Amino acid sequence: MAGRGIRKVRRVLGGLIAGLLLLFGVLWYLSLPDRPDAFYAAPLPSASTPGQLLRVQDFSRETPTGARGLRILYTTTRGDGAAALASAIVLVPKSAPSDPMPVIAWAHGTTGVAQGCAPSLLEHPFDNVPAVAEAIAKGWTFVATDYIGQGTPGVHGYMLGVDEARAALDAVRAARRLEDVKLSPQVVVWGHSQGGHAALWTGSVAVRYAPELSIVGVAGLAPASDLPGLVANAQASVIGKLLSSYLVVAYSAAYPDVRIHEVVRPGARLLTRDMARRCLAGKRTLASIGEALLLGGSIFRGDPAQGAFGERLRQNDPHEPIAAPVLIAQGSQDDLVLPSLQDAYVARRCASGQRIDYHKYVGRDHLTLVAADSPLVPDLLRWSEDRFKGTAAADECLSPPSAAAP
Repeated sequence: MAGRGIRKVRRVLGGLIAGLLLLFGVLWYLSLPDRPDAFYAAPLPSASTPGQLLRVQDFSRETPTGARGLRILYTTTRGDGAAALASAIVLVPKSAPSDPMPVIAWAHGTTGVAQGCAPSLLEHPFDNVPAVAEAIAKGWTFVATDYIGQGTPGVHGYMLGVDEARAALDAVRAARRLEDVKLSPQVVVWGHSQGGHAALWTGSVAVRYAPELSIVGVAGLAPASDLPGLVANAQASVIGKLLSSYLVVAYSAAYPDVRIHEVVRPGARLLTRDMARRCLAGKRTLASIGEALLLGGSIFRGDPAQGAFGERLRQNDPHEPIAAPVLIAQGSQDDLVLPSLQDAYVARRCASGQRIDYHKYVGRDHLTLVAADSPLVPDLLRWSEDRFKGTAAADECLSPPSAAAP
């Protein structure tokens, strides 16, 4: 009797385990990002130049009223000089002026590092994009890079400054090749979070990489400006662990001296790799959030600012001079990019001679800073319009102003 009972318990437990494994397998499968369609896959031209326009297709998903949307595929180069493909969304005013239109080059915030995480593939491509409809209403063309490796093949250069910058500049170059679109060489670069990091690097890289473009302003909105500080602070939050997993996977792919087993603690390596397979968008994020909760403390085996990983983080801090006027906007309640870290970054850059118009927005956090009702929106539009007009820019390095929440 006892033997039969034990066998019955074993069968029940075996069934439960098999059921759980099946459930986890289904959840794992459903959590994978969608595969990009054939638009994003093309052979690199044998003698391509950066910014070469390869494909154009109409794009209508959540396109703002008054805009004609296109998605484009174009050539670019990584920081190491390797040729690559990237994609972008281009929004052109339907009532385009007869004169060539100035350009807003938008660099998006974190959406993931997996192929399939490009904004042009996501259900809501303009989430956390401030003032896009207003920019179109002013007669500006909006060029929003997906970067490399989020729609196109290859590893996404997450927080790799030169990779991000070249993708943004080559998106503008490619948009200038559209047959029925007349664009001015004047460009104001906007970017939020990861995109703020990309925007600052774009301002630095443009003079030597795309001298035919006139970068007249660079706006970093809660930019990731102090990468070692950001990573250290990020371990206190779930979202911070997700972003850290993206960084580790991207840097280990880009730099031979960064090895996951040397950077991430043994108990976190499998989940770190798994979290990096998913986009930071939609319901599938829940699987990564669950894994981040399981991790408990830091994903790192030691101080992430030390060793090769720390050196590469510092290498990718936006530390190079920017010739164009710079605006940095920061929410006072941001718990991802801490205001204290941003204050210190601005102080360092100002001490080096960089002119910065620094605005802090009381009561705004990382995402509400770029919400439709944020006081940043009219400030950003007014500041950008002044740049296109050639108006002298403010320099508030010494006493950064604060803007009260509405």
